[in-house]
Amino acid sequence: MFALVDCNNFYASCERVFKPQLNNQPVAILSNNDGCVISRSDEAKALGLPMAAPAFKYKMFFRENNIHVFSSNYPLYGDMSTRVMNILKQFTPNVEIYSIDEAFLKFEGFERLDFNEYGNKIKNRVDQWTGMPISIGIAPTKALAKIANKIAKKFKNKTNGVYVIDSEEKRIKALKWTPIEAVWGIGRGHSKRLQERNIKTAYEFTQLSDEWVRKNMAVIGLRLKKDLEGQPTLDLDDDVTSSKKAIATTRSFEYTFSDIDNIKERISTFASSCAEKLRKQHSSCNMIIVFLKSDKHKKGDLQHRASILVPLPYATDSTLTISNYAVKAVPSIYKQGIKYKKAGVIVSGLVPTNSRQLDLFIQDNPKHHLLMKAIDNLNNKYGSYKIKVANQDLKRTWKMRQEHLSPRYTTNINEIIEVNCC
Repeated sequence: MFALVDCNNFYASCERVFKPQLNNQPVAILSNNDGCVISRSDEAKALGLPMAAPAFKYKMFFRENNIHVFSSNYPLYGDMSTRVMNILKQFTPNVEIYSIDEAFLKFEGFERLDFNEYGNKIKNRVDQWTGMPISIGIAPTKALAKIANKIAKKFKNKTNGVYVIDSEEKRIKALKWTPIEAVWGIGRGHSKRLQERNIKTAYEFTQLSDEWVRKNMAVIGLRLKKDLEGQPTLDLDDDVTSSKKAIATTRSFEYTFSDIDNIKERISTFASSCAEKLRKQHSSCNMIIVFLKSDKHKKGDLQHRASILVPLPYATDSTLTISNYAVKAVPSIYKQGIKYKKAGVIVSGLVPTNSRQLDLFIQDNPKHHLLMKAIDNLNNKYGSYKIKVANQDLKRTWKMRQEHLSPRYTTNINEIIEVNCC
């Protein structure tokens, strides 16, 4: 059996853990730079606050509906996620951390277990030890566990947040309840194509022939169909600790920039951030993407957006190399007279640094490895970005707009929660 454990409204719930007075109150979390809504409590959803709502357009809506707004606080969210995942590992050694707020659990040798009781035990311990509300779906396959989780969450008054699909009757009922577009693994394109064939539910999808599914949705679609039929084809990701496949650092500028020197400086900063993230997960990249965007909301301004992919001669995690190639790429996409509002660097083609393919004739400078290690150690000890590459502005520290930021209660001793005892 598999379980999917999902933290309910995770970001909003993290804020509520330390501000219990917000329970049953509408809460919204904004993206980087307070751009748009990325998480909502159930109360905020009920008020009609849409996902991805631009914050600047909804200021009045927030005030009128007394919605408590927070800037995204990733140190807090990351630490709370780690705590929840560590608790889940107490219930089975087979845990796949699927995202910051979701994990698959696999129960092998648990056949005699009462899964409903076990699920409630997991739920209660996570709640008691972290204050995080979760929903748990348990089923014979991962795809069915996803559906069971949706049922647990949708009907939490009846399920208490735990739902188990452990019979054929429950499986078919769950599939008939699930719209095809809500099935895990059915993308927008496949969903549209299936609906054109009058396939409206997950159950109707399982009634298609294997041949049709294989022909139109490849082997991945066929595996999904079998999973929904109760035949496990999707196991836990063997490489559950695998690193990200791509890393991006993108930002909207506080002001618009038209001069190329300022843009180069920002690109160098973003590239340096990507390189640092690469080294943290022991990866190197084979290519980088650099992009620039004007402010699409200013209709009167000339609009321009462009990107360029830059293949690297060898896989690297060196800040010096990645920054150098990224900055050199800027003139090829820069257009004079444009007021640029956003830019970014994405590193891709990631490989483990200790097993990267070396070129017989071209290699990175071996001194870079020791230099990067020294820079990382100094930045860790004395604060981020104390050491920068020379094409960055040494007096400038990039700060996101975070006008509603909550304290980092669990990761910074200076911001730890205070309790007043009378």
